[in-house]
Amino acid sequence: MTNPEAQFQLPRNIERYLATLSKVYAQEGQREKQEIIVNAQVRVHEKWSSDNWNGGSYGHALYLILPDSLYVRSVRQKEDLQIQIKNDINKMNNVQNEFIEEVFLEMEVAENQDWRRESGLLQPGKHVVPSDTTKRIWGDAGFRVFLCHKTEVKKETSAMKARLQSYGVSGFVAHVDIHPTKEWQDEIQNALASMDAFVALLTEGFHDSLWTDQEVGFALSRGVPILAVRLGKDPYGFIGKFQALSCDWTDAPKKIVGLLINNPRMLEVYTAAVRSCSSFDRGNLLSEILPDIEHLTEEGAQQLASAFNENEEVRGSFGFNGSKPYNYGEGLAAHLSRATGKKYTITSAGKMQVVL
Repeated sequence: MTNPEAQFQLPRNIERYLATLSKVYAQEGQREKQEIIVNAQVRVHEKWSSDNWNGGSYGHALYLILPDSLYVRSVRQKEDLQIQIKNDINKMNNVQNEFIEEVFLEMEVAENQDWRRESGLLQPGKHVVPSDTTKRIWGDAGFRVFLCHKTEVKKETSAMKARLQSYGVSGFVAHVDIHPTKEWQDEIQNALASMDAFVALLTEGFHDSLWTDQEVGFALSRGVPILAVRLGKDPYGFIGKFQALSCDWTDAPKKIVGLLINNPRMLEVYTAAVRSCSSFDRGNLLSEILPDIEHLTEEGAQQLASAFNENEEVRGSFGFNGSKPYNYGEGLAAHLSRATGKKYTITSAGKMQVVL
């Protein structure tokens, strides 16, 4: 038995029918419809529908993908145009048991199209990053920290990015994170425009790079939290007025998170990191941030308590349960009590609760 799907004639002859239809539209003065079929990219979805009655018949779907300017001109009459073009093709069609079931007008997707700027309405200095670009740069979650650095320390900066991830931070390292098919400068600008915080890694020669100072200027204009880490050079210029850390590469991630933890978004991702903690050691690492939490809302405290109660690895870590205060700190109950003004305690069953 032959396979009818291998013998479809209409899809293979669609260009011939469109060429004939273009001539018909030209004779009738229907310029709009002629422009559509002349300029469209054509795709046929075979066997969009089928009917086994009387030997079988097959309906195909015809996609006409239009340049954006032509699509925009046609969009208000889209449904009528689709029906008219479908009917006109079927009038000329002489392939037995095949027809066009649906015609769909779609807009061509243009790569790297800055439609906001092209509108002429975007406010000066405003840079809007599309959601798919933001996801590509930063991933699905995390507090977004741009790590501004000299090329010579990209290895150390990449290692810092990996350690920051333990706390829920998604770091951006220009020499590592830029997709090879993307323009280097554009991708850096997208990262700067979508970051939650900016960290300047002040090594020797930091000021010698034109890029680092431009990135600092961008961060200043955004008004995001800015931190400077002394790694051989003191803060200078405008960045000198922001909080600066004196530490080495090993301690810097914890110090950075400690300064950022009171940002609501940073606290949110930190709590998520506690909730997903996978080992006692990771729990002890996360607990080192607890003393830096200055204030907690009732909801924020409840979220941390819930993360503790739901995760055995967290409950078992000394830094969170407070069973070895001289080595690992007082534990979560003490810090929740301090940051909320309410009394928190761990029950005999090992769960965190507030004392009413």
